[in-house]
Amino acid sequence: MRTCNICSDEFDPKSLAKIRVGGKINECPDCVLEHKTERGPVSVGVGAGDGKTTLITVVRFSNQENASAYVKAYKNSTGFNKGRSCHLGTTNILHTDNLGGKVIAEYGGNTNSKGKM
Repeated sequence: MRTCNICSDEFDPKSLAKIRVGGKINECPDCVLEHKTERGPVSVGVGAGDGKTTLITVVRFSNQENASAYVKAYKNSTGFNKGRSCHLGTTNILHTDNLGGKVIAEYGGNTNSKGKM
């Protein structure tokens, strides 16, 4: 059990409610939801599996809802967790402009293991 820094109530940091809302480890789920608008930007990293190396893109969003929507659409469109079937979905949400996302970094990008384009 932990004590919340904001309201001084005790809460379980491993509870389902806390895991769903996220936030700082020393804030209860209710305080995280109440002060959600005061949080800073959220960054997510996604990778494209091109051969033996990968391109990793870091995208920053203004809130957690937009970041979660982007990651969900990304996983759907890239065949993530689809096993051997690898059916690609169709979505227009991956354009970061739709959710207010901004690409802040890209790493890698070689399409083969020898570094040749």
